[in-house]
Amino acid sequence: MTPIIDLRDIYKIYYMGDSEVRAADGVSLKIYEGEFVAIVGQSGSGKSTLMNIIGCLDVPTSGEYYLNGEDVSELKDDEQAHIRNKTLGFIFQQYNLIAKLNVLENVELSLLYAGISKSKRSAMAKEALERVGLSDKLKNFPNQLSGGQQQRVSIARALAGNPSIILADEPTGALDSKTSREVLDFLKKLNQEGNTIVLITHDNSIAAEAKRVVRIMDGKIIFDGDAGKAFEAR
Repeated sequence: MTPIIDLRDIYKIYYMGDSEVRAADGVSLKIYEGEFVAIVGQSGSGKSTLMNIIGCLDVPTSGEYYLNGEDVSELKDDEQAHIRNKTLGFIFQQYNLIAKLNVLENVELSLLYAGISKSKRSAMAKEALERVGLSDKLKNFPNQLSGGQQQRVSIARALAGNPSIILADEPTGALDSKTSREVLDFLKKLNQEGNTIVLITHDNSIAAEAKRVVRIMDGKIIFDGDAGKAFEAR
């Protein structure tokens, strides 16, 4: 089976004065279609750098990255943007909803950037909002929604373009425990429906909800395996 995400000996090196910072230090990682993987590590571990490279938001200093079999390690900005729109859906901690747009318009916006026609955008956005249980909130504005509902709008936005991979960056970080549980359950449901989920978190209890855990420290992978075994070992 060909991996959907294939990182090969990835380095990302920054220089701060005379100091060299290896945010990714020889990372090799394969993720397959339909997996639910948590990438976990503390602040400064390199997990955000890894997410940015996986999400085509940054390019490595060296190494190869194959996304759906295509080498994307040295793409230009506009080429990266095209890949993001076609392949990846993003869920962020802070929702990133636009206050002046209603729920439907917020979800449609990602499809506008992908160059999809207005009539098709509306239909795709409504379908995504129905999937997350918000078909009755289309005309509401973000400030009229609870935190959990706003996060579900951001999930709908991620789903609208039918991406093959969903990248969730600390998706429960701004939510209370009950609402966090609901969001995690929904991510599990999406995974059961066939979506590949990559969850970025610093929280072991959140990472334990995934099927597979990749633990990062000092830019290196120090564990990659079953979630249960990841936390038994600590």
